[in-house]
Amino acid sequence: MSTPDAPARRLAFFERYLTLWVLVCMVVGVAFGKWLPGVTSALSKMQFGQGSQVNVPIGILLWLMIYPMMLKVDFSSIGGIARRPKGLMVTLFVNWLVKPFSMAFLAWFFMQHVFIRWLDVETARSYTAGLIILAGAPCTAMVFVWSYLTDGDPAYTLVQVAVNDLIMLAAFAPIVMFLCGVANVVVPPRVLVTSVMVFIMVPLAAGWLTRFTLLRTRGKEWFEKKFLPGFHPVMIGALLLTLALIFSFQADNLTKKWMAVLLLAVPILIQVYFNSSLTYLLMRWLKVPHNIAAPGALIGASNFFELAVAVAITLFGPGSGAALACVVGVLVEVPVMLSVCKACNQTRAWYGR
Repeated sequence: MSTPDAPARRLAFFERYLTLWVLVCMVVGVAFGKWLPGVTSALSKMQFGQGSQVNVPIGILLWLMIYPMMLKVDFSSIGGIARRPKGLMVTLFVNWLVKPFSMAFLAWFFMQHVFIRWLDVETARSYTAGLIILAGAPCTAMVFVWSYLTDGDPAYTLVQVAVNDLIMLAAFAPIVMFLCGVANVVVPPRVLVTSVMVFIMVPLAAGWLTRFTLLRTRGKEWFEKKFLPGFHPVMIGALLLTLALIFSFQADNLTKKWMAVLLLAVPILIQVYFNSSLTYLLMRWLKVPHNIAAPGALIGASNFFELAVAVAITLFGPGSGAALACVVGVLVEVPVMLSVCKACNQTRAWYGR
């Protein structure tokens, strides 16, 4: 484990200007979606099994981002996490007792009061439901990327994600049902199962097998200094391609419903910064190491957008305001999460004090 006052990992040139590359990907993605709608439509319909809602190209790119993180997991250290439960407890508290309810309040306040002059009542309610669904599903796949960018503890991050997934199986539907007032909330089981398999089980197994084999045959020094660094450009490239695809799939929403996108982004932005700050400060108050606190803050702020979009479509339809709200969550999340990563890295010395 790195010490709390360890210097932040120095970012390479490409990483340092990652926000700029994200903006470039947005422009390229939207242009691709508008100029080549047939190709974009064909790519968006590719799924890991009928009804899974997990897109194949995005799934593969996410896998390329997660696999390098799994290579860093020291599986022998996972058992010791039970002796360091504070970080996990804070993450679970924020994810399940703060995040859904704070978003429900923000959605109600902004959509049904502050912005009601620009919306009709039914649209405002639909947006509110979509924001609640978005906040009710904690992030899984992208957390491994955020953990990497903040030099997080990979084993602890893996446990945090796994525990949240287990809780989500039982808690997601009741929380959304209660907050939305929907009588019959349907959580598509195929979405959960496929996502867990694609984004956690497969890269986890591949990472363990690769790590085990190479440590035995080539040694730890070669593995850490020669093999792992080679995945860095792959990881960054996969992230940028993922963004370009997401923006291309949502090109029409971005260009035709830009006003709604701006309105929905307001409560999402407030919720992300509120929950990440709350988690980060609670971790510091409890003297949790920085390499656990930073990924925990990001887990508490980001969302499992595949599940949220699938549930919103199942309940309200693909053209609904609820589905659009979940999509806006995807569009907003990446640049905002990058800013949270930067804040965590820049405050590392303060956190250590």
